[in-house]
Amino acid sequence: MQQPLDRQASTSGCPAHANVQLYGPSFGADPDGHYAQLRSFGMSAPVDISPDVQVELVTSYDAALYILQNPASFVRDSRRWKALNEGRVPEDSPALPMMGYRPNALFSDGAAHARLRQAVTDSLATVDELQLARQTQQSADYLISRFSSEPRGQAELMAEYAQPLPLLVFSELFGCPPEVGDRVIAGISGIFEGTAGADELLAGALSELIALKRRRPGDDLTTRLMKHPSQLSDEEVLHQLVTLLSGGTAPLTATIGTASALYLSEDWHTDLPVEDAVAQTLWNFAPIANYAAHYPTHDVELGDRTLRANEPVLISFAAANTDPKLTEHREQLSGKAHLAFGAGPHACPAKDPAYTIAVTAVEALLNRLPDVSMRVPFKTLTWVPTPWSRALVTLPIRFTPRSVQSTAGAARPQTAPQRPAPAAPRPTVGTAPSVSGSPAPAKGGLFSRFLAWTRGE
Repeated sequence: MQQPLDRQASTSGCPAHANVQLYGPSFGADPDGHYAQLRSFGMSAPVDISPDVQVELVTSYDAALYILQNPASFVRDSRRWKALNEGRVPEDSPALPMMGYRPNALFSDGAAHARLRQAVTDSLATVDELQLARQTQQSADYLISRFSSEPRGQAELMAEYAQPLPLLVFSELFGCPPEVGDRVIAGISGIFEGTAGADELLAGALSELIALKRRRPGDDLTTRLMKHPSQLSDEEVLHQLVTLLSGGTAPLTATIGTASALYLSEDWHTDLPVEDAVAQTLWNFAPIANYAAHYPTHDVELGDRTLRANEPVLISFAAANTDPKLTEHREQLSGKAHLAFGAGPHACPAKDPAYTIAVTAVEALLNRLPDVSMRVPFKTLTWVPTPWSRALVTLPIRFTPRSVQSTAGAARPQTAPQRPAPAAPRPTVGTAPSVSGSPAPAKGGLFSRFLAWTRGE
């Protein structure tokens, strides 16, 4: 049963002359400072999430939990978005791809949401954790092999490791053949990079995958979604796959990058395991920073603010997790009480697989490159200037060059690696190439080359 919020729990702030902008270089340079400023308004505040797009941003942990767990008053169907329906949202707004309606579980409510979500959760429940760890380990070994033996002894971990690793794992989980996996990776990568035609490329690849699974079912997530008793249509299967890809790969990239940087940072306690680095990332650097648009079904009083019906209310997972009123007694909470995976009926259904992938990825890096270290201090790393995610722009590392072989069938290590000793400074050789610029065979994309490597080709 939902308890009403305590209006006295919020503080009233001075009226703002203009909304705080939650995008651009200023926000990227100091997101925590922006959240601190917004807290002066109370539990929530009006912000511009992109040019000419205003939303109400919830920065209070208690208020965020109240909204996430109250689907009767706060729904997710963005077709209610008043400003959009009145033509007040620019057609080319970068907020539209993130907030616009799609026929998937994320933007559905009630019975429609329950039906789609059940198909997703039941399908994910069949994923074997040990097998997932093995798949992640193999993907990690392959990516590390691409840069670890080069004489430069340096790499850019975000582009060469954290970004492509979840894409390789998801392509395997979906049961993609090599050429379809290549296009899935190119399509979802293009969407994140704003490449023209990326949406069509991804939709075409997934449609081909679904048609293939109709003819030849397999032991994979795609087939399980298609065979679920909910009887999803091919279009519904496609949209759930897109949701898993977009909602899974980008946050995992951010988590792997940030957790690796924390573990290698100058302030990390050497006796703490990788799991602690992942947990601190989820608490203090929420990979999905500001998202989960809700639309009040009626005007709602939230502290000293009024949330208007059908006007978007976004949850700042980043601000809620670092709410000063929460941190005072955070030690008394469960280590999993953070909101990085959301809460309520729309909580992330893949939090356990995501955690396994993130921990395994960081462990693999430390095990394969035991003397890996960062080339710059943690506090000087820069963050992407977007409101949606908290991800590092780059993560430059150094290590002793070594060869990494395929580990087909290897299980996840049972113990966390010891923290590597800092490597001696080396002169800068040059900027590490991106994944797309790395040496590669003449034929096949990233997934094709990965599968060939696992076969020893």
